[in-house]
Amino acid sequence: MSVKQVQVTFDCAEPVRVGRFWCEVLGYVPPPAPEGVASWDDVSSEQGSWFACSDPSGVGPRLYFQRVPEGKVVKNRVHLDVRVGTGLVGEERLAALEAECARLIPLGAIRGQLLLADGENESCLNMQDVEGNEFCLD
Repeated sequence: MSVKQVQVTFDCAEPVRVGRFWCEVLGYVPPPAPEGVASWDDVSSEQGSWFACSDPSGVGPRLYFQRVPEGKVVKNRVHLDVRVGTGLVGEERLAALEAECARLIPLGAIRGQLLLADGENESCLNMQDVEGNEFCLD
């Protein structure tokens, strides 16, 4: 048996807030509510306890955000790479990373360290989402 799909799950304090941030970053959309229901909150036993979204093209993985009681205290062991500079090198790549960073900061992202190309790896920019989860602009 082979795996057909992957879902990435985020533990967070505010699933709707974090989920909506990632919708903006990736162009994802929440699924429509079931027929006869105004919103997913109407079927959730705890309003705001979770949020889900997916790639409208069906290519990327579904993202699921679930409320957990504990806060984030250490570096992520897994993170997302947002591939905005694929195929670009040098100043052109840096410009693409900086442009995406500038778009994400007003959404609540926090800029981290810019790692410049080193002969083996191309430049990337470390970032954090609205709850401090690390991700890279790559």
